[in-house]
Amino acid sequence: MHKFVRATRALLPFAFVATLAAPLPAFAQNPCFIGASAEDEPEFARPDDPWIYRGTDIPVDEQWLFGELPNGVRYAVRQNDVPPCQISLRVRIDAGSLHEEDDERGFAHLLEHMVFRESATFGPGEAIPHFQRLGASFGFDTNATTSPTATTYNLNLPNITRATVDDSVRRFAGMVISPILSEENLAQDVPIVLSERREQAGPQRRVAERTTQTFFAGQRLAERSPIGTVETLEGATAEAVQAFHSRWYRPENAVVVLVGDADPRVLASIVEEHFRDWEGEGAFVPAPDFGDPIAPADADPENPVGEVDVIVESGQPRAMTFAIMRPWVEVVDNLEYNRGNLLMQVASSVVNRRLENRARAGGAFLFAGIGREKISRSADATFVTLVPLTEDWETALTDVRSVIADALAEPPAQSEIDQAVSSFDVAFVDMVDQSRIQAGSSLADQIVQAVDIREAVASPETFLEVFRSVAPRFTPEDVFAATQRLFEGDVIRATLMTPSPGEATPVDVRTALSTPVAASALARDDAEAIDFAELPPVGEPAAPVSRRPIGILEMEEVEFPNGVRALLMSRDNEPGRVTVRVRFGAGWRGVEDDEAAIANLGPLALVNSGIGPLDQNDLDRLAATLKVSFDFRIEDGAFVFEGLTRQEDLEEQLYLFAAQLSMPAWDPNPLDRARASSVLAYDSYGNDPNGVLNRDLDWLLKDRDPRFATPTPDQLAEVTAADFRSTWERLLGQGPIEVAVFGDIDRDAAVAALGSTFGALPARDPLPSDVAMREQSFPEAGRMPTTLTHAGDADQAAGVIAWETGGGSDGIVMSRKLDLLAQIFSNRLLDGLRERSGAAYSPFVTSNWPLDTDSGGVLFALVQMEPQLLSAFFDEAESQAQDLATNGPTADELERAAEPARQYLNRAQTGHTFWLNQIQGAAFDRNRLVYLPSIYRDYDEATVEEMRSLAERFLTGPGFRLQILPATNGMAGSATAAEAGR
Repeated sequence: MHKFVRATRALLPFAFVATLAAPLPAFAQNPCFIGASAEDEPEFARPDDPWIYRGTDIPVDEQWLFGELPNGVRYAVRQNDVPPCQISLRVRIDAGSLHEEDDERGFAHLLEHMVFRESATFGPGEAIPHFQRLGASFGFDTNATTSPTATTYNLNLPNITRATVDDSVRRFAGMVISPILSEENLAQDVPIVLSERREQAGPQRRVAERTTQTFFAGQRLAERSPIGTVETLEGATAEAVQAFHSRWYRPENAVVVLVGDADPRVLASIVEEHFRDWEGEGAFVPAPDFGDPIAPADADPENPVGEVDVIVESGQPRAMTFAIMRPWVEVVDNLEYNRGNLLMQVASSVVNRRLENRARAGGAFLFAGIGREKISRSADATFVTLVPLTEDWETALTDVRSVIADALAEPPAQSEIDQAVSSFDVAFVDMVDQSRIQAGSSLADQIVQAVDIREAVASPETFLEVFRSVAPRFTPEDVFAATQRLFEGDVIRATLMTPSPGEATPVDVRTALSTPVAASALARDDAEAIDFAELPPVGEPAAPVSRRPIGILEMEEVEFPNGVRALLMSRDNEPGRVTVRVRFGAGWRGVEDDEAAIANLGPLALVNSGIGPLDQNDLDRLAATLKVSFDFRIEDGAFVFEGLTRQEDLEEQLYLFAAQLSMPAWDPNPLDRARASSVLAYDSYGNDPNGVLNRDLDWLLKDRDPRFATPTPDQLAEVTAADFRSTWERLLGQGPIEVAVFGDIDRDAAVAALGSTFGALPARDPLPSDVAMREQSFPEAGRMPTTLTHAGDADQAAGVIAWETGGGSDGIVMSRKLDLLAQIFSNRLLDGLRERSGAAYSPFVTSNWPLDTDSGGVLFALVQMEPQLLSAFFDEAESQAQDLATNGPTADELERAAEPARQYLNRAQTGHTFWLNQIQGAAFDRNRLVYLPSIYRDYDEATVEEMRSLAERFLTGPGFRLQILPATNGMAGSATAAEAGR
């Protein structure tokens, strides 16, 4: 699903609340675990010879049970109860777009669609509704992916019983092994795939395809995108697709992974039962040779620059990538191999830190970074990516190469290595802490990924142990040697993307890459780490004036003398995981009409401007040994700081947030960098419908309110450092503060940390009354759509139809019902526009009901499709809205929306972030607490009549219509931008 700036929100997680007054241990009970019986003794499990560990000395993760069937199917199963009552099934077929012949391009992905269409275990179009009725949402829980090397079918099934697991694995096996590949089904799925291809079209795909063709020239990957070509898709026949299926969908190419709330013997027995009779057709066909990157015969051995391409895409920011290419080699995945990888990861981290230092200190590039990747079993490469600040890409390239040249000339300082090692160590320790609550779906995906790259898996404890075993080798000499290995290769390939023709030729790029550069040590930073104890205090620590339970799940509210209020929730079922969320001020309500550009630069620039005496580099060194983070966003009614931490680092996390409010630094460099980034991005918004939606949809749905207009380059250029400081000093100082600390905490220690940070702040200024009461408007509805244009492909368009709803916490219950109505509406559009007509790939409907403001809510439908079909979309959407208002949904339609909601909420309530999302704002708005007890009932007991009544109330009018059409003159525009003074 596409995401649009501020225009949409993810649906609030749902929760099953049996009784909100219940003690937390009640939620740890597991009523769903499927135990093994005497019959559950898998015949082909191999605990003493797990196939994924053959040939390696990596310690076996004994929580996995591996097996191999006589027909060649390999499987891996594991008991996991996160979330409880769920299984995660993956069926991976070792066949992707690289396995296609020239006249089969796109067949692997097309077959993925047809597997869900009809099979031996499902009639036409029955699969998705079936799993929805069991609580599995389409796209999130039931899906499939096609890559160059594999096709993987996914199912996350909630509310499991032995019968539903057995039946679901049986049905999935039937889908994969015996799809109905008829001409009729092909005729339905080809238009859907073509719609998906069209929706993905545009400059980003063109750039991706040209880049792939350059970097993998001479290899199969260069010409085999999973989406295929129009010619091969339109020329597909049922016989040809069946031949592809018969050739590659064989038991020898299959890996089945099943993780869930059941004894591994049960899971293994189920897999064996439903996959043991699978027989391949004909002789086994080995995978084709994917090829190797090869240097030109006349290449300079010291600087083997090969294929180079200059890609011209109007409106796209300049960017350059070059790669040092090596052949992909199937490795012996042993401990020493992984130690070498870890050394190269630390080496990469040191180089990336230097590149970031150079960018911050006035380098010629906005961003640059290096990374080693193994791509589609086709190459092992080190990629270097940079975004020039100006049209002078050559200076930017020289700047980046000079930093790399220095890294290749002399060993790094031990302090640089120590900073990188500390960050990795914190991450690996966190992996161990989180392993007990790792989701089954994530564990299943790890096996699939390991199979894809032909390597083993290891437990988080093994990762940490191996990393720490490398400690004696984290020396300047060894890291220096690892750095040199990163930049050794057989051939160098490169692409330069520019918005204007004539800026460069491939010869220019090749010459620039071949010209020697002088090593520059300007980006080295060997300063020692900073101790938090040396930092200035936020203020005088204060004890709370009150601590009181709020009557829900042992949550607690704490108030300090300065008016700061905190919400605490301690849960020991998520070891080492703490979320801190600080809500303050007025959000977009507090922004003046002429401050949109300043506000938009805030999330990019404010955090990076430093605090007190500390600049960005100081903060990086400070955080190297800690688990802290700093996200900042602007919501309709509040500004939000958020960080993920752990109890031992909680005080430091709180200090960073409180210091940002009390002693922000105003380094102008991050502001300049944020402005440059925003300017570079702006022109790209007009190149396809998706970009125009990101640029203008929120602004239009808020009746062209200038606060929500995406700032133009001219507006951004007008923002001075003084303007930025003046505006943000006001916004940071206004309004109440609520601090939520949820997770694995020591309550008393958390209160003490709050007292020395947020409790020590000065009293806050109240929100001005005109700010607190500021409302949002909705545009005038009508049957004639507002029209915007884009400069992209002529067959791309988008349509939106939106209806005003409301806002405010008094309407929490209604907002939940509207979520269900939107999902019902979305299913109808998906069934009509995608499954039946193939006119669109991913139409959807969403509802947004802001709780912090009393207005601004909207329910809207969005589609991307061919321009000539937009009128049909508007007619279909309005017809469905009117039918829902007149007749309501059917009982089955309601159940297809409600059951995934019930099951998703059952899973979500085990994590503290669910409760945080529900309770946030409750310190100053008691409605968040008053309406919490009914949350499950509001979804579970929703009726057809309630849905009809809501549709009648909100969807009977014509709605606000927006269409985004291709520009006839090739220039994209906003038809009404001038009216907003943009």
